[in-house]
Amino acid sequence: MIGWALLAGLCLLPLAFARRLAGAAWVRRQPRAALVLWQAMAFAAGLGAVSLGLVAAVTPLAAAFPHGMHAFAHQLLAGEGLAGLGPAHLAALVWSVGLLGWLAGHIVLTTVRTRAEQRRQRLMIDLVAEHSAAHDAHVLPGDEPVAYCVSGRVVLSRGTIDLLTAEELQAVLAHERAHASGRHDLVMLPFVALGNAFPRLPFARVAREAVLGLLEMLADDSARRTHGDLVLAGAIVQMITPAAAAPVTPTGSTATIPPAASPGSPGSPSAPSPGFAFAEGVVVHRVERLLGGLGRGSRLLAAAAYCASALLVSGPAAVAVAPIMCSARLLECEADRAAVAVCTPSGRCENAHPSAARPHEPHLHTHPRAASASR
Repeated sequence: MIGWALLAGLCLLPLAFARRLAGAAWVRRQPRAALVLWQAMAFAAGLGAVSLGLVAAVTPLAAAFPHGMHAFAHQLLAGEGLAGLGPAHLAALVWSVGLLGWLAGHIVLTTVRTRAEQRRQRLMIDLVAEHSAAHDAHVLPGDEPVAYCVSGRVVLSRGTIDLLTAEELQAVLAHERAHASGRHDLVMLPFVALGNAFPRLPFARVAREAVLGLLEMLADDSARRTHGDLVLAGAIVQMITPAAAAPVTPTGSTATIPPAASPGSPGSPSAPSPGFAFAEGVVVHRVERLLGGLGRGSRLLAAAAYCASALLVSGPAAVAVAPIMCSARLLECEADRAAVAVCTPSGRCENAHPSAARPHEPHLHTHPRAASASR
């Protein structure tokens, strides 16, 4: 059991390096690899914390964790309940079940709230915005610079069109379309749910802020390939400078549509989704990244990040899959034993396994031609 407990516990170790990862310089050059690493860390931490409690809970039932989980499931199905578990083991079981339910509940709740807020935004856009065929976007009336996307719809304000040059406007549109095509709202959803579930957990706050910045960088990379670094950087500066005092929308950008959601929900300022400009600190990093020259990120660092992500996921995945494979193997063995019937005193064997030789009847392999010749 100690080995399985260590395997589950090691998945929580990277949480201590979350701040160092968020401030690392290489993530600006390899935002996609860094995003995968953050996703792996969050997944491994959640599954590892749940698995750690399960390992501790089934300790008295077997010497190995997979056999212990099989024995625990077997006694539950047999109606024996929690027999054999002491108070400490019951507390570990309650920890795992409660943590799993808490995380799953917040993911569902965050998803429902996000969908509701997106529907509200789409309704308000349909009421007050006009679709511009020239820009393939919905245009809001108002002088404040606005640029964001909601459920695949790119939204601009009249002030944005008047403020930016034609090239800068196209760069902004390309940025927002990258958010829409990449479904960055879905990528951000688990981190928003984690922040809502554990608002005081430092990892949850750091991860949400870091992932927001990485999604912005990914959208920047998509826009800069077509419109260039200087044009995109100029658009970012133009958008953020006059909008510093504007309200924050549920999509994270400044807008004339105020948010109407409770604090902590995905539609509130405390839990923004990707938008063109949402936080001054992230905007500074984005502009510096563009003006300083992106250069070529180290492929070795990217490969190392992907390998580290795979290792992080493989640990808790092994802990989760091992009991299933063990149960399947034990059930197969039980089925094989049940298929070998016990012969009656009369010498008749019923339901015998085809590969098992009957004790009172010789197991002969007769060639078909020999059998026909004997007839």
